[in-house]
Amino acid sequence: MNSADDIRLHVYLARCGVASRRACEGIIKSGRVRVNGRIMTTLGYKLHRGDEVTLDGKAVVPEKTKVYLALNKPPAYLCAAADRWGRALAQDLFMHQIPQRLFHVGRLDYLSSGLIFFTNDGNFARIVSHPSYEVEKTYFVSCAQTVPDKLLVGYRAGVEIDGVVYTLKHFHRIGEKRVELTLAQGKNREIRTVFKAFGVTIKTLKRIRIGTVTLDGIGPGKFRRLTTKEVQWFMHLTPVTKDKDR
Repeated sequence: MNSADDIRLHVYLARCGVASRRACEGIIKSGRVRVNGRIMTTLGYKLHRGDEVTLDGKAVVPEKTKVYLALNKPPAYLCAAADRWGRALAQDLFMHQIPQRLFHVGRLDYLSSGLIFFTNDGNFARIVSHPSYEVEKTYFVSCAQTVPDKLLVGYRAGVEIDGVVYTLKHFHRIGEKRVELTLAQGKNREIRTVFKAFGVTIKTLKRIRIGTVTLDGIGPGKFRRLTTKEVQWFMHLTPVTKDKDR
């Protein structure tokens, strides 16, 4: 470890491009990480100068080159590092062209499509995905039935489902069965959960924007590198709400 400052283990792993901070916490809990040869499962453990960190027996060191990709994920690709069922992974679409180890920022579920970022920069990933920064994400949703006004109006006001409150920032109706939705603090499978609660079946769900980045010019299964200007737009954001992350 090269940093002179003490740093929490999960933060160090994220900065080295292993995964997001939250995902790194899960990796630590699973017993895959060793510090100076000893399995470390304690969250919040602070590293010191000279500590050696390994993951699955391989040394973990900071990436010298930071990479930021915008991928247009097709349906039936999984946002994961591996899949025991052998399903296609989103990272398969670029891994032979990018030498660095990258992880996905947030996720799109298996059947959903559209814009998702991949990076090895844990700080960037945290800003994009942490609720306190309220980075807007816009989705195109096509349904089997008419989307009722009560769903959209109720969603924007805040709807509680199984003890969880879901709130929509904006909506734009394109047709009876098609809408664009913008979230600022999206939760896992949020849109599908809300629509199911109102008895509406989603046919297609596609993310078309994250912050200032859109899908324009990125075909299905294709990717591009974010520009320096785009990356800096995210990195200059400050928390809108209190940041409770460790």
